[in-house]
Amino acid sequence: MARFTPDFLDELKSRLRPSDVIGRYVKLKKQGNEWAGLSPFTNEKTPSFFVNDQKGFYHCFSSGQHGDIISFLQETQKLSFHEAVERLAEDAGLPLPVETPAEAARAEQAKGLAEACAAAAAYFANMLHRSDGRHALDYLYNRQVSDAQIGKFQIGYATNGRNALKDYLTIKGFSDETLIEAGLVIKPVDGSVSYDRFRNRVMFPITGARQRVIAFGGRALDQNARAKYLNSPETPIFHKGSVLYNLDTARSAAAKDDASIIVCEGYMDVIALWGAGIKNAVAPLGTALTEDQLALLWRSSDEPVLCFDGDKAGIGAAYRAVDRAMPLLKPGKSLSFAFLPDGEDPDDVVRAGGASAMNTIVADAEPLVNVLWDREIQVRKLDTPERRAALRSHLRVLVKSIADKDVRLAYGNELGRRLDEQFQPPKRQYQSGGVGRNFDARRQGFRFAKPPVRPTPDLKRLGGPSKWAREASVVLAIVNHPAALERLESLIFELDLTDAGLKTLLGEAISAISADPGLDSQGLKSHLTQTGAAGSLERVLNDPELSKQSFLRPDAEIDEVVHGVSNSVAHHIFESVLKKEVVRSAANIFTDGEEEWKAAAIAREELINRSKDDRSAETSDEDSESRFNSVLDQWKRTGADKFNR
Repeated sequence: MARFTPDFLDELKSRLRPSDVIGRYVKLKKQGNEWAGLSPFTNEKTPSFFVNDQKGFYHCFSSGQHGDIISFLQETQKLSFHEAVERLAEDAGLPLPVETPAEAARAEQAKGLAEACAAAAAYFANMLHRSDGRHALDYLYNRQVSDAQIGKFQIGYATNGRNALKDYLTIKGFSDETLIEAGLVIKPVDGSVSYDRFRNRVMFPITGARQRVIAFGGRALDQNARAKYLNSPETPIFHKGSVLYNLDTARSAAAKDDASIIVCEGYMDVIALWGAGIKNAVAPLGTALTEDQLALLWRSSDEPVLCFDGDKAGIGAAYRAVDRAMPLLKPGKSLSFAFLPDGEDPDDVVRAGGASAMNTIVADAEPLVNVLWDREIQVRKLDTPERRAALRSHLRVLVKSIADKDVRLAYGNELGRRLDEQFQPPKRQYQSGGVGRNFDARRQGFRFAKPPVRPTPDLKRLGGPSKWAREASVVLAIVNHPAALERLESLIFELDLTDAGLKTLLGEAISAISADPGLDSQGLKSHLTQTGAAGSLERVLNDPELSKQSFLRPDAEIDEVVHGVSNSVAHHIFESVLKKEVVRSAANIFTDGEEEWKAAAIAREELINRSKDDRSAETSDEDSESRFNSVLDQWKRTGADKFNR
């Protein structure tokens, strides 16, 4: 691939006026020395987008976007830098640079192969409208493919003659070697005369950058043909796993409509959707999506929608796509899955219900995590603790396959939450201040592997100084004992830390342990010092209050660590959520005039907000809690039914 020097880029920009390039995509009106138009980046009614030819840039005041003609094509047409430069160079009539004689030779070879493919496409298109191609045209008409669709996708016909295409292209000056290299003819291994690869097939040209024909797909018209669909072989200009059918058109349409790209199974699906007005569809070339194809999709669409039949084969294909995509997920880059009615493809859907029917299916697409979850809970029995443990273990392996640490952590949190909801009752009976109450843990965003216990006096003293100390104790326990994470993950993954530094530190620690389950404390600390959480790490390691707790010491036994963290989390939830929930409920239920209930709320607020920095504060806490509980004893006798309603 050619490297673009600053001199080449400057020459390219000097040959093209930004208003001419950008004016193809944005309606511009002259305003003084600039051009103005509606922003292509936001939905606005008053122009805030300006192009300056003298300075060579555009600026959008509504979105803050700023750049030159190259970045404009990258942002609005979803092109790579190289693709944008190639498109502009072609417009400017500027040859692309080549670095070495070998590069020049490869470029010349590619040009010759592309020219042969373009000539073949023209020949096939012509044959479709000749008498020899009448049955092929009838096949397309029977599939409700219009002349507009035929023209747009350059659909053609390869005759049944053994050497028809070869003879035509030979007369055009193409050598046998070029035709073989382009995949248009086959050279038998026994050295006999070459012959046409495609015969008696409807032909679908496959295009690459700038709509250049690089290969073909052929649909057999003979029902006895060995292969219903036949693609070109791998060539210097065609790598099947790196190409998507109709990508150029689809990404432009997706960018224009701010829509996701739709991935269908085959050519006819894409063509049918285009005919129905859905122009943002692509198709892989007869195989499952590859890593290169996923990269192409994510360059153009944050969350492409993969369409599959709703039958067993379609669902299996979706599951394979999940496995291929998971290691590659990035923040903001994922997949959605739309399942069609059993036995139907997009062609069937738009025939029966038009574009609206297909748009409804796409709008209801399931995110990747839902498809993954459904697969895992449906393929195994989950009626015993051992089987549920096997599911948890398997999900942990899948999550570890995600390379990006932020996405890996997010999936760990989400799947941990679903596991807890799947295997635990949605509501638990918690005891707080002597009052029994149904409390919806899911609504509050946390769960416990077992009902929380009331904190011990020692633990209360730990939690007293600050919320930070309570949260930090959990994080420090994991830093000093990485092996404890596996036993504590149902608590840790769902703990909502309020301190940003601690949250970052915990996330970095979990990511490192997930990537290397055998990581010890020394190795973990060494890793964390190289991250953005280094400052928070130093603080928790050197905090004098934390160092007093035996379960936080590096030499603590693992069981002591697990018990200490469980108790610490219980106390943290008790202090930060459950008490406040009691106060809110009391304040809401008991109205003006019922002073004893107000006294209960005030007493509990005092207990929550009072500082516990010294021993005298502990006495005040006990007084407040005693007063609160005495009121609640009466409350239980007379009005608990109101509270529980």
